[in-house]
Amino acid sequence: MKIIILLGKSGSGKGTQAAFLKEKFNLEYIGSGDLLRERAKKKDFTGKKITEIFNKGGLIPTPIILKLWLDKIEKLRNKKNLKGIIMDGNPRKILEAYLIDEVFEYYGWDKKVQAILIHISDKEATDRLLKRRVCRDCKEIIPFVGEFKKLKKCFKCQGPLVYRSDDTKKSVEKRLAWFKKDVEPIVRHYKKKGVLIKINGDQSIERVTKDILKNL
Repeated sequence: MKIIILLGKSGSGKGTQAAFLKEKFNLEYIGSGDLLRERAKKKDFTGKKITEIFNKGGLIPTPIILKLWLDKIEKLRNKKNLKGIIMDGNPRKILEAYLIDEVFEYYGWDKKVQAILIHISDKEATDRLLKRRVCRDCKEIIPFVGEFKKLKKCFKCQGPLVYRSDDTKKSVEKRLAWFKKDVEPIVRHYKKKGVLIKINGDQSIERVTKDILKNL
């Protein structure tokens, strides 16, 4: 049983590594974005409110996201042959880290937790975010790293690649400021608990993967 919490700045490659680790260890994926998008499909007050906050680029309040995590974890707790969980995009605030600690302790999983920080510099994050592209057809995000830099078409569906409208210098600065304010305290929290692995994310995707596996 493994519980992996992936942390890192926007552009660090968390999503790519989460997909690999999920497949490698047969883990169940919990991503805040996926949970919120699914909840938003219900056109009740909360569903509409989530959509409204999303459209403004805001953060969903902790009580709402916590309930979605709890509902998902409760389902997974009852699943036969559960190999583990990988959490991507959460916790987003130090309060959420404390709450997740309590949740895993409640389920008897607190000794199974490993936090991984994929660290990249602000300069590297800015460069990647301003230059990454997305497939216009299937919406696959194409990172600006390694061999992906050379792609002219989507590697999945051969669709045309375009730049994301929300990847502006101003939005990148806002994301980096948020990481410093809200996520760095989470990093220090897991380091103090002795469960943090720090990986150099400035390397190639393959090298980052290799370092993660070596440390796990």
